Amino acid sequence: MSDNKVISGDLTATLVGEVLLLGLLGKAFYEEPQREWLGGLIAEEIFAESPFGSEQPEMVRGLEILHQWSQARSGGISDADFLELKQDYTRLFIGIGFMTTAPWESVYFNRERMVFQEQTIQVRNWYARFNLQAEKLNKEPDDHIGLELLFIAHLASLALQTIEQNENKSIDEFLQAQRDFLSEHLLRWGPGWCKLVIQHASTDFYRGLAHLSQGALSALADNLQVKMPKGVIG
Repeated sequence: MSDNKVISGDLTATLVGEVLLLGLLGKAFYEEPQREWLGGLIAEEIFAESPFGSEQPEMVRGLEILHQWSQARSGGISDADFLELKQDYTRLFIGIGFMTTAPWESVYFNRERMVFQEQTIQVRNWYARFNLQAEKLNKEPDDHIGLELLFIAHLASLALQTIEQNENKSIDEFLQAQRDFLSEHLLRWGPGWCKLVIQHASTDFYRGLAHLSQGALSALADNLQVKMPKGVIG
């Protein structure tokens, strides 16, 4: 097997892992908990291992928390469990008034903690470059942590397509886009935001997801050789 094929195979596995893990994390943070989806995660033992970044200490910690959470609910999610998850999600990511764990990037870059600021527009323009737009355009900020994670997953999926089509130039374009978006946005606030969620979550589910996200961001920085900025929050 040639070196190029080995590199391609390793890169493919990494990108598939990114798509799977970041897609899950993005959905979990962007959407309110859905009982059927949660039941599927438990039934399929999704948290038994990670498809990406498994060597990261935060990833290991997150998997431990979530695996224990899943095992304790192997017989199904009770009404009380589901209500607790919904309440935790609302308090952490929707909330009224001051939010310690607001899920929008722009909040952390202005004293007034306002949304729809410069970062929001910059992120919107990033999405548009790749023919995407936020689902709730102009109704909800584009720089939601869930959407930013899903965007990185989307770039990974585009890179995968170019590998299948053997377009090396395009692969580099999408990998560089990941590097630039991480440097300009997600790594500037994501790790600190994860720390805040770990600190303030009242359920192991969201605490565990925050650990996974922190591990995923560290793995992305390592794999793509992106210097991790000093945390601006947390």
